[in-house]
Amino acid sequence: MDATARATSAATTSDWPALVDLVRHDPDARVRAVALARLVGDAPRDLSRDAWAHAAADDDRRVRLRAAQVAPQLGRSAACSTLLALLADDDLWVAEAAAYAIGEHPRPTARAVSALAAATTTHRDALVREAAVAALGALGDPSTLPAVLHACDDKPAIRRRAVLALAAFEGEQVEERLRRALGDRDWQVRQAAEDLLRA
Repeated sequence: MDATARATSAATTSDWPALVDLVRHDPDARVRAVALARLVGDAPRDLSRDAWAHAAADDDRRVRLRAAQVAPQLGRSAACSTLLALLADDDLWVAEAAAYAIGEHPRPTARAVSALAAATTTHRDALVREAAVAALGALGDPSTLPAVLHACDDKPAIRRRAVLALAAFEGEQVEERLRRALGDRDWQVRQAAEDLLRA
């Protein structure tokens, strides 16, 4: 059976042990990624969790990306230590998806939240910084407010995300930063600030 046929079969089968074997051993990254998505979507959690952790360390970026993308479906079964490794991935799309996944985690560890804050302020790629600040807004951890405020001075797309993230926080610093955003060069940043202040 060729890779296309194996991937098609993996997308529909309920033979969970066979899918685990595909995630771990299939020579084609596409098949491994499809098998992982099927497992995480419907298989018993003990099987999907272990296969997910294996896939998150796959040699192929496409499989690691799929692991980051499906992590929110695992809920608290997605180990934050694994998500941290994905956030630090050399592939920017993997890191971006991991940032989102941490923001969706029901119980992120303090270390994971701290890593998100660090990514917001120091990651070399704007896409990852944007995803990280959006995740901080989803979590609303008061300790991360300085990182969100820092992001309010980044590139326009990141400033927009940061202003929206401020909705999860309270205090004088937040109000003052929203008022400053009313004069931002980017009209979407201004609009977001105006909407939040009005609310």
